[in-house]
Amino acid sequence: MKEELIEIFFQYREAFASDNEPLGATKGHDVDIMLNVERPYPPLLRRPAYPDSPRAREALESHINELVKLGVLRKVGLNEEVEVTMPAIITWNNDKSRMVGDFRALNTYTIPER
Repeated sequence: MKEELIEIFFQYREAFASDNEPLGATKGHDVDIMLNVERPYPPLLRRPAYPDSPRAREALESHINELVKLGVLRKVGLNEEVEVTMPAIITWNNDKSRMVGDFRALNTYTIPER
């Protein structure tokens, strides 16, 4: 049983984080989010950032820069229009930060796949 589990982990190793690759990833599985509203989207889907402390802002920028570097996110240009925005906050545990996105508004307009 243990050997089978190790074999499965090895077979799908790209999906797991490692020291060299801090974020697991799979390719070929893009997700399309279907909404139950049409453009122009309601103001609830263009949420401003939450106020935060300088320490939280620094941690948030660090997380965003890391995700941009890994190809998970891309920075938006100054004149680029963004139709949907969601705020993110920083939570702290043992002096370590974690970025958390607030997707409650988006979830309200998302059509379930099931």
